Amino acid sequence: MQTQLTQTLECGTDEAGRGCLAGPVTAAAVILPPSYTHPLLTDSKKLTAKQRHALREEIKNVALAYGIAHVSPQRIDEINILNASIEAMQLAITAMARVPETILVDGNKFKPYQDIPYHCIIGGDGKYRNIAAASILAKTTRDDLMLEYHQKHPHYGWDTNKGYPTTKHRNGIRTHGAVDIHRKTFALLPKQLSLDL
Repeated sequence: MQTQLTQTLECGTDEAGRGCLAGPVTAAAVILPPSYTHPLLTDSKKLTAKQRHALREEIKNVALAYGIAHVSPQRIDEINILNASIEAMQLAITAMARVPETILVDGNKFKPYQDIPYHCIIGGDGKYRNIAAASILAKTTRDDLMLEYHQKHPHYGWDTNKGYPTTKHRNGIRTHGAVDIHRKTFALLPKQLSLDL
């Protein structure tokens, strides 16, 4: 895994929750010291929950700057999930205490941000440490939030599926209907079966 793409002050950014039926899309942006390495630092999806949470504290301690942001289900329904994901990443960059000179984005879509050069990298969370760090902050923050939502709405299995379209989640929607944090523009049930929204 590479540390940086350029020699500038570089941040990585990534989102979590893009494919979910419920909850926000959450993004993080991280600037790591150029020399920083960690043997476990990789795409958050390849790590256990315990590893992710341990790395989250490490990243927050060593990062030159980091920011985290959520975009709500209502906003997702308003502007669509792609635009909401980009908006969340840009809000996370804005939340950092330092302004990056270059932005590395996980994925293939982004929009210009404050005239700062950016590079879209498919699979970037497995290639660049600062994107991997952002993926870990985004996922752990969002997972913790979905656990809080689970306490209020226990019918959907958000403690395990975190809002993704699992059988348990869809059975909960079928039985109990949708709640305020469901994304109403998403196919909550296959073929949009009768559902009181």
